[in-house]
Formats: sequence, structure tokens, C-alpha cells
Amino acid sequence: MARLAQTPGLTDVQRSILETVRDFADKEIIPHAQRLEHADEYPTDILDGMREMGLFGLTIDEEYGGLGESLLTYALVVEQLSRGWMSISGIVNTHFIVAYLISQHGSAEQKARLLPKMATGEVRGAFSMSEPETGSDVSAIKSRAVRDGEHYVLNGQKMWLTNGAYSSVVATLVKTDTGADSVYGNMSTFLLEKEPGFGETAPGLTIPGKIEKMGYKGVETTEMVLDGVTVPDSAILGGADQVGRGFYQMMDGIEVGRVNVAARACGISIRAFELAVGYAQQRKTFGQPLAKHQAIAFKLAEMGTKIEAAHALMVNAARLKDAGQRNDVEAGMAKLLASEYCAEVVQEAFRIHGGYGYSKEYEIERLMREAPFLLIGEGTSEIQKTIISRGLLKEYKL
Repeated sequence: MARLAQTPGLTDVQRSILETVRDFADKEIIPHAQRLEHADEYPTDILDGMREMGLFGLTIDEEYGGLGESLLTYALVVEQLSRGWMSISGIVNTHFIVAYLISQHGSAEQKARLLPKMATGEVRGAFSMSEPETGSDVSAIKSRAVRDGEHYVLNGQKMWLTNGAYSSVVATLVKTDTGADSVYGNMSTFLLEKEPGFGETAPGLTIPGKIEKMGYKGVETTEMVLDGVTVPDSAILGGADQVGRGFYQMMDGIEVGRVNVAARACGISIRAFELAVGYAQQRKTFGQPLAKHQAIAFKLAEMGTKIEAAHALMVNAARLKDAGQRNDVEAGMAKLLASEYCAEVVQEAFRIHGGYGYSKEYEIERLMREAPFLLIGEGTSEIQKTIISRGLLKEYKL
């Protein structure tokens, strides 16, 4: 077992799960990631293996057929999957967030109907807040649900849906007129159910196609067009009496998502370090291995230290959430530090590889295209700083 990013206090079950996932990443993900990523090919065989392992139900309660594991276990599993290939962790990330939202905020009927199928991976989840003209400013979303008798009619356009095509249920935030004083009290989350695939996947709900990206390939990222989508009250997350609670529900899910992004960043950083330290010991310049040169040795020292710091913050944020405590500041800190450090660690690994790092034959080239996504996903670094500073100013208010 490598020295970096160890987590004290794990149970035997957690250690067993992580050993299994790490072995899976070594044998089933890393050997195929380059080919699949360059071809932008959906990793069907890898996902089948994950379903067999029960990973889609990792955090879902045992009463619904899941493993009932903690957010910490989930984060550490994501770290290992991302060490193999970040796109694989992306496939389960939005699924986990939606399962969490249903578990925490769903009605008894929603839990009983959706969670057992989500635990097996038969039903997969996607998460939708962003819109073409709205990213960080969630209050500015334009998609709207209008009451029509016992139904709601949804219209609008959503953006940046990971798993937008292969999902069967999309947790979707839209405006609703509830008469609340705050814009945030006039938003509701709907569980929109659809068929997997592209095109019109439910009446009025269209997934146009994949968005082409510089990295984060293999997993599809899509738009979603809502044109007169008609759903009953029961489609509101938690039921009809939860109308107007959507923003607060989604923010709860986003805290989980930020821990996930921090874990993904740690996983990529670990892999970049593994590639760099291996290359530095094999490649010789001026008569000795790169690792013998102090300039390179110091880079490795700094990379390792950054990985340890990011991992520790990620673990702390996950444990706070598991304990039922508010972790918005800690999750923001973990996401901020881990994503920024990931970009730095990957770039240093790239530099250590020299000219070979620019070749598509080397894995580090892929990591160089994947790391920047983490600076944006689940809130930019600037948004994290806003959240952190607001939280600290409340705690230290004079």
C-alpha cells in the first residue's frame, strides 16, 4: 500500500471495499482508460463490473437494496475510481447525488419506487441546475414550472448534465411561483423520469446530443430541453408540500458533490504522482535518474505534501457530513484546495515527463486535459471562496 493519502480509523468493511475498488481500478480501468478516452467511447464493460460490485448502491440504505455505506466510504471509492479514470467517477457522481437527495428529502413513495432500482444501477440519476445563460448564479435560472390543475407544466433549457442521456431520472431545479419573499423560496426540485438515450426521451423532454469537451470524455455531458413537460405533484422531490424547497434541497446535494469533486481531484493527483515518481526513477539525464536531481526531488516532495493536505481536508468534510453537521465551509475548503492542488500536481508531473508528456501515448497528457474541469465543476474556485469567507465571517463576527 502506498504511503500517500491513507485514512485512519476505517472499519474492516471500508478497508475491504477500498482494496477491492483499487484492485478493480488497476486491472479493469487503467489498462483501458487511454483507448476509451481517446475514442470518447462509453465504458460499458467497466460499468457492468461496477454494477456487479454493487457500487451504484454504495450509499443507499440496506432496506432499499444498497450497501448503506457512509459519505466517507463513497468519497474514498471515488478517489480510487478517479485514480483510474476521472470519467468513471463522473458516471457515479450525479447518480450518488440524486440517490442522496431522494434518501434525505424524498417521499416514502419516491424512496420505495426509485431507490431499489438505483441501488442495482437499473435506474441511473442525473442532476440539473445550470442553464445556458446561468452557471454560478443559480438565482437567475429561467426554466419554470407552472401549476395547471393537479399537474405542473415545465418549460426551459438546462445545461451541463453529466449522465444526461444514460440516466432515467433527472433531479431538476426550476422556478415556481410560491409567493415567497426570497427568489430562493420560489424554486422547486422535480424528479423528471425519462427513457435513457438521445432525442425525445419523455413527452416534451429532449436530450439533443453530446457536448464535445476537451477532456472528461467517455461519459456524456448534455443539454436538456423542456417543452411542455407535464408531471403530477408527486414528481416534486419530497411531494407536493415541498414545493419551494428546491434550492435548499439542491444545496444539500451540492455539499455532497463538492466532497466528490475533492475526492476526484485527490484521485487524479495520486495518479499523476505515481506516473511522475515512476518516470523520474527510470528516466536518466546527465548520467543519473531524474529523481536524483534536487530540482525534481523537490517537485515530488511538494506534490506529495499537496496530496496529503487535500486528502485530509476531503476526509474531514466527509466525516462532518456523516456526523450530521453542517459542512458547507469545510466542503468548500476541500473542493477549493483539492482542485487547485490537482491542477498544480498534474502540471508538475507533466513537466517531469518533459517532451513525452505532450505525447498521447503517455497517460499524463490525458490528466492535463481532465484536471481543469475540477476547477469549475460543482462551483468555481471563486464561488468556494465566497462560501468559505461568508461562513468564516459569521463565525468571527465582531
